[in-house]
Amino acid sequence: MSESFVFNLPDEADTMRFGRSLAHIARKGDIFALYGTLGMGKSVLARAFIQELTTAKEVPSPTFTLMQIYEAPDFEIYHFDLYRVKNPDEIFEIGVEEAMYDGVCLIEWPQRMENYLPRNVVRLNITPSANGRSLSLSCSDASKMVRFSKLREDFDD
Repeated sequence: MSESFVFNLPDEADTMRFGRSLAHIARKGDIFALYGTLGMGKSVLARAFIQELTTAKEVPSPTFTLMQIYEAPDFEIYHFDLYRVKNPDEIFEIGVEEAMYDGVCLIEWPQRMENYLPRNVVRLNITPSANGRSLSLSCSDASKMVRFSKLREDFDD
């Protein structure tokens, strides 16, 4: 069974702050599946995460390249945008499997590879709410959930 935490993110600044906070808790091997419709803030969150840990000034969405790699002090960050993937088997051609072992993955549109997502993936689902946006973080790995519970202190409503 998967536990979840829900965070209220009223605006883009809060989404960026969440991404930066998440970056400081991330460890090599973490896989973040970013769910949400167009315009929900998946790329904003990923960009803030990457910029917090790297010297990257520009963090373009990998919509056309499908993947961008960034060097952080403790691991590489693999940013995937699978929106254009039509067949789930295409993910192997772009190196998703290796990335899952070698660094931290931020995967936008993970439903394009749903059957290939590992069981212990951290699911971040961003949805509209009365106060802007709501982000639900869930994972079946209890030890990861303990680690991510620290985010509740930063985003306690």
